[in-house]
Amino acid sequence: MTTFRLAAVGDNCIDRFQAPVGETYVGGNAINVAVQLALLGHQSFYFGAVGRDRGGTQVRQLLEQNGVRLDGLKERDVNTAYTDIGITPDGDRVFLYEDFGACAGYRPDAEDLALLKTMDHVHIGWLDDGGALRRALAAEGVSVSQDVSVNAAPANLGVEGLNIAFGSGGDGDQDAERLADGFLSRGAKLAVVTRGALGSLAIDGTELVSTGSHPVDVVDTTGAGDSFIAGFILAHLEGRPLSERLKAGRDLAARTCTHVGGFPQQPHTL
Repeated sequence: MTTFRLAAVGDNCIDRFQAPVGETYVGGNAINVAVQLALLGHQSFYFGAVGRDRGGTQVRQLLEQNGVRLDGLKERDVNTAYTDIGITPDGDRVFLYEDFGACAGYRPDAEDLALLKTMDHVHIGWLDDGGALRRALAAEGVSVSQDVSVNAAPANLGVEGLNIAFGSGGDGDQDAERLADGFLSRGAKLAVVTRGALGSLAIDGTELVSTGSHPVDVVDTTGAGDSFIAGFILAHLEGRPLSERLKAGRDLAARTCTHVGGFPQQPHTL
């Protein structure tokens, strides 16, 4: 098996499940992708920021336990990002409050950028830099992807130069195709859209491929989309057909749905 050097840049957070769960888990798009890549046996680096608090310690410890390199992890004098999550009587998650904390305003420095340029692939999660890192890496010919759907501000929604633009949403095939076509028209080389239980699709301008979901007994869907991204990226780097890349992402996402959180971990009490 070829071992790749991979990096994920951007968000981490403490998911604080309110009563009756009363537990906290480490999550966030970039950190979930980094951990999944490490668990799949590759050299994985995480670049992001945490606070000098209990949450920051929790993030650092879990990254170390899962074999993720911390060369790019920064500590800042603000709180670690967190999300308060409620659970409805039907078991559905409700996002109650989000504080981006140390992630807000985080930027890789010159030393980080030099290291990122040595990677086989870099994935960007939530990053409020107006696309600066995406443009810098693309200009250097670095393979780069980003999950556009985790960003909200228009300044952070650019896709030009991305080797893979990931998105989510759409109530049907036409909506997903419209979103994917939009990514391509704005400069992405490959567009991938996840559709929850409906599965996913990918389009590169010449080929459109879709696949359904992989049924499992769902425990929690947190981080399933991030696991999909990790699985797809690896299959992409291996040069597998587009349909197999979708299936690799689908299968890893299904596995993630069988446990709480974006990757297996022991929760902390709230």
